[in-house]
Amino acid sequence: MKHVLYSLIVALIIIGCATTNKKKNDFNKNQLSDTVRIANDSLEYEILIIEPGFNAWVVTQPPRGFYSLNTLEIRNRFSVAAYNRRVLDGRYNRTGLYEQQINYDYNTDYGYEVNYLLYNYFEFFEERFNQKLR
Repeated sequence: MKHVLYSLIVALIIIGCATTNKKKNDFNKNQLSDTVRIANDSLEYEILIIEPGFNAWVVTQPPRGFYSLNTLEIRNRFSVAAYNRRVLDGRYNRTGLYEQQINYDYNTDYGYEVNYLLYNYFEFFEERFNQKLR
């Protein structure tokens, strides 16, 4: 009876460890393919967000509709301006975080979805890389 009990405990531990490793590997595979593409051919713009973990992170943030479009546009203006200044500043180029400017035209109506995702990308960027844009 003791041998059966010990065998059962060992089997449960092995199964538990195998299940944990599989979930961890699946999460890493999903992280690597984490790309968000937003495009509008009539306005000729496209946003590509290629950051591992962004999709998983954005679902933990306030839902669409929580912020008004005006609020998102104002916050994005400040964040884009700060980000673009760092792209042009040689001190920040060494980090590899600020490689390409963001062409955000303040007079273009990008709509709620673009502004929502751009705002959340900046929040994600600040949190993940310990940066302060505002």
